[in-house]
Amino acid sequence: MKKIALFLSGLCVVWLPGHAQQFDTTMTFEEYDPISTLVVPGSEITKAKYPFIDIHSHLWRMATMDLKKTASEMDSLNMNVLVNLSGRSGDALKQMVDAAKKQAPGRFVVFANINFSGMDEPDWTDRAVKQLQEDYNNGARGVKIFKNLGLTVLDSNGKRIQTDDPRIDPVWAKAGELGMPVLIHTGEPAVFWAPVDEKNERWLEMKQFPSRHRGDSTKYPDWETVMQEQWNVFKKHPNTTFINAHLGWMANDLERLGRHLDEFPNVYTEIAAVIAELGRQPRFARDFFIKYQDRILFGKDTYRPKEFHTYFRVLESDDEYFDYFRKRHAFWKMYGLNLPNEVLQKVYYKNALKIIPDIDASLFPNN
Repeated sequence: MKKIALFLSGLCVVWLPGHAQQFDTTMTFEEYDPISTLVVPGSEITKAKYPFIDIHSHLWRMATMDLKKTASEMDSLNMNVLVNLSGRSGDALKQMVDAAKKQAPGRFVVFANINFSGMDEPDWTDRAVKQLQEDYNNGARGVKIFKNLGLTVLDSNGKRIQTDDPRIDPVWAKAGELGMPVLIHTGEPAVFWAPVDEKNERWLEMKQFPSRHRGDSTKYPDWETVMQEQWNVFKKHPNTTFINAHLGWMANDLERLGRHLDEFPNVYTEIAAVIAELGRQPRFARDFFIKYQDRILFGKDTYRPKEFHTYFRVLESDDEYFDYFRKRHAFWKMYGLNLPNEVLQKVYYKNALKIIPDIDASLFPNN
C-alpha cells in the first residue's frame, strides 16, 4: 500500500488512502501514559475489609494537627490506629502524645527517634539510653530508626557510622527491656545501587530524583554491606523485637526474605511502600503471606488516604491488571493476592497487637 510521510513541527503525518494519521514524535517517556483497552472484572476498594493498624506513617506536625479530622479520615478507611513514626524525642514527643490523648484517645501511637549526633562524645550512649527511658515514660511505645543510619550519619571525622556500631548496642537492649519494638529502615531498594541505564527498572524515578541513586562508591557502601550491618544487630539482640521496614527491601526476592525471617525469630516485617512489588507477583506473594502470616504487618508510609485503596485491592481482591498510583515507582500493573480472611486479620491488626504495647484491643474484633 502506497503511503507518504511528512515531518512537520515534531509531528509525523502519515497519509494512507482515505485518511491521515498523526504521530507525536516529540513525546517523552515520562509523558507516555496509555489507557488500557483491557476489560476485566474488578473495582476499587475504598475501605479495608477489617479494621487495621497502620504501623508505618509520618505525621511530622502531629502536635498542632486537627487529629479529630484525621481520625475521621481514618474511619473512612477502617483504620482504627495510626502509628506515627516521626515522634522525635523529649518535649516534641510529649506534645504529640498529649495532643493525641486529648483529641482522639486510643487512635494514635507515637514512636520515638534516636539522635545520633555527638556519638563521638564519651557519654553519648548513656544519654541516648536515658532519653529513651524518658520518651517511654512520656508515652512513646516504639522506636523508629531512619535510613540515614548506615548511609549518611557521620562521626566528627567524616566516617560513616555503621548500623551495628557497638555504641548503639545499649539502646537496642533498652528498647527490648522496655518492650518497645524497633521499626528500622535500613538502606534502599538494591536497584538504587545499579547503573542508571536501560536495564534499570527504576530508571524513571532516579531520572526525576537523582539524589536517590546510591551507586557512588566513594559516598556509599554497597547494598549487601549496608543490610548486613542491620542483620548483625538483629542477631546480637534476640531479646529485642525489630520490625524490618519495607519488607527489608527484599519484596522483589520473597524467597530470600523468607530465609531472613527464618533466621531471625525476633524480626517482623511490614509492607509500606512495596505494595507494587507484591502486586506484580500475586501467586508467589500469596503463598508467602500464608506461610509467614504471623510475621507481616500492614504499613503504608506517606499518609495519603486515596493511596490506601490500592493496598486494599492488592491484599483483598483477585482483580487483574489495575494501576499502581505512582508511575515513577512502578510502570507495571497490579494483581490481587486474594488473601484468606484469617491472614488479612493478622496482617491488618492481630500481629501489631502482639508487639505494640498499650493498644486498645477492644477496637478490634476477634482478637
